[in-house]
Amino acid sequence: MIQISEPKRTGKHILLASAIVASLAGLTAASAQTIPTIRVGWTVPAEDAKYWMMKRPDAFPNIGKKYNIQWTQFQGTAQMVQAMNAGALDCSTQGVLSLGQGAASAGLQTYVVAQHVGEKPGGFSVYWAVKDDSPIKSVKDLKGKTVGINVLGSGIYGPMAMLLRKNGIDPEKDIKLVEAPFPTQEDAIRSGRIDVGVLNQPFASRAEAKGGLRKLFSIADEVPNVVHIVEACSKAFVDKNPELATLYVQDLTAGMGKALANRDETLKIVTEIFKAPVAVFEPFYFKAYDFARDPGAAANYDGIQKLFDIYAETGMLPKKLNVKDFKHPKIAAPLK
Repeated sequence: MIQISEPKRTGKHILLASAIVASLAGLTAASAQTIPTIRVGWTVPAEDAKYWMMKRPDAFPNIGKKYNIQWTQFQGTAQMVQAMNAGALDCSTQGVLSLGQGAASAGLQTYVVAQHVGEKPGGFSVYWAVKDDSPIKSVKDLKGKTVGINVLGSGIYGPMAMLLRKNGIDPEKDIKLVEAPFPTQEDAIRSGRIDVGVLNQPFASRAEAKGGLRKLFSIADEVPNVVHIVEACSKAFVDKNPELATLYVQDLTAGMGKALANRDETLKIVTEIFKAPVAVFEPFYFKAYDFARDPGAAANYDGIQKLFDIYAETGMLPKKLNVKDFKHPKIAAPLK
């Protein structure tokens, strides 16, 4: 499953993020090292380069010798935006929407230094499905129907909304959008609680193995080569510590290479992260029907710009953004 959503910002979430920020600040002050430490936020899934760095640090000559990493897990990218804006994180995993909202609404200044996963032709694309016997045959049949989404305001809403509008469906008036986590979407479709549900990996492979569902449309139908999650570092951190930031991006580059070159070991690492058996991931992980990973963890800046434009057009961003403002002239994967 790919983390591409922007969780709703409730009071509970804001309090939790504040507590995390305070905790991180305390940890940083108490853990001064003779070598520098980078404070990195992470979440799940699909951050394979970082999982290698976290679980197999001995495979990276720089980690523990030239610099240390303070890893902190978060439940979503919105909390990491808040932590970065408060100066409690140096780098973190980000969805394009959360990164854009942080910049447009909170003034967060970052560089996109690498990319974890995206989509490519022939690979997996997040899609919406119906039951095989559903009378819904095309996007134009969605008027008046109940449609599932992982989180209201999610990053996948923009491409979906654009596709619906092209087919004469107003996403705000003509459908009933129902929020449900990715793991529950398949059952919601089969039980009839929703007419159309959204499927992501590994849940899509599980649903397809059972049969009885039919793909209606995918993100790729509207936005080919979409970018899902990237690695962002604060401009203040990179500009002040260019050598340190370079080491980190070099290891992200190496981590992606190690992940792709040694699938068996990567599957072991993923099971350690997810606390789930290999059998869950083996059918699709790093195979043709998986998300796209660049061998050098290079970011698709054109793809990021495309999403920025879509989010601004659909009102998910308050203003237009230029991806050039998020690109460092030298510190960006691949770096060796």
